[in-house]
Amino acid sequence: MNVMSLPDEVRPRKPEGHPAVASGRIGVLIVNLGTPEGTDYWSMRRYLEEFLSDPRVIEAPRAIWLPILQLILLRRPSVRGRDYASIWNAERDEGPLKTITRAQSEQLGKALSGLGPQLEVDWAMRYGKPPIAERLKALQAKGCDRILVMPLYPQYSAASTATVCDKVFDTLKAMRWQPALRIAAPYYDDPVYIEALANSVRTGLAALDFEPEVVLASYHGIPQSYFDKGDPYYCHCAKTTRLLREALGWGDDRLRMTFQSRFGRAAWLKPYTAETVTELGESGVKRLAIITPGFAADCLETLEEIAVENAGYFREAGGERFAAIPCLNDRAEGLAVIEAVARRELKGWAE
Repeated sequence: MNVMSLPDEVRPRKPEGHPAVASGRIGVLIVNLGTPEGTDYWSMRRYLEEFLSDPRVIEAPRAIWLPILQLILLRRPSVRGRDYASIWNAERDEGPLKTITRAQSEQLGKALSGLGPQLEVDWAMRYGKPPIAERLKALQAKGCDRILVMPLYPQYSAASTATVCDKVFDTLKAMRWQPALRIAAPYYDDPVYIEALANSVRTGLAALDFEPEVVLASYHGIPQSYFDKGDPYYCHCAKTTRLLREALGWGDDRLRMTFQSRFGRAAWLKPYTAETVTELGESGVKRLAIITPGFAADCLETLEEIAVENAGYFREAGGERFAAIPCLNDRAEGLAVIEAVARRELKGWAE
């Protein structure tokens, strides 16, 4: 039995004179990639420098990569700042990923409230604010001596999930009293996730005034060399796509897997989304929709890169109707996935 579920009169009591210390609570920390604090040059530069300095993201030798990065940071912040400005949440003055992740955290807290008052749900970003270290320390200060960290990446990659773990472990290294820790496993083939995706696709397509001839499942890419070194990301994406096809009753030609967001000159996982979109338009496909199953929340890569940039490629190549289906976000089916993962990982701690 969980000690926090015991009546007050039979819980272990601290001896008289014991220093006041909060303990006995359970924390849940959901983590997503991150967002800049503003669209201006310096805000964008700080964010991009943190992101692109991560050796998990760019595996090139530091002596070679860091000087190149400084050159990239002369121009890229302005370009990306304009992209972010086109999707910025002006009311809250923040990126949409931050808005959605906060809402996911708040709703997850309500969904898990039945597990008891000892549970505390919070959220963080791997890059930018709020930082992982800050929120872990905040949970510990509230008495959480057991913490579940949930990277909101359905498919595992060293460049996403592992770098969240790195930052978590770096934080724990500086703690004298470390909380017990769990890292949620990827959920790329979880039935709740697959069904949520299928329902989202059905709902999204039903809302259109046209029927797509082809639907692309576009995932964020990684360099081919990462896959060659043993990263399971491609396999996870492929299984998600296969299971989603089965749930929808579609064939390979109806739902195709592609990879977006290529950066640099090296080969990345193929087929590339941008090239596929262009090829489809040139081949005579007039109606296209894209879903992004690897993203738990809409962000720059879905709202601008897919819905604007790739829509443009398709129309330039002869396509006529294009739709970007929203991510699961903080809608009911999206929260059902996050809640299911949390409850699965909390077994034995809170049930």
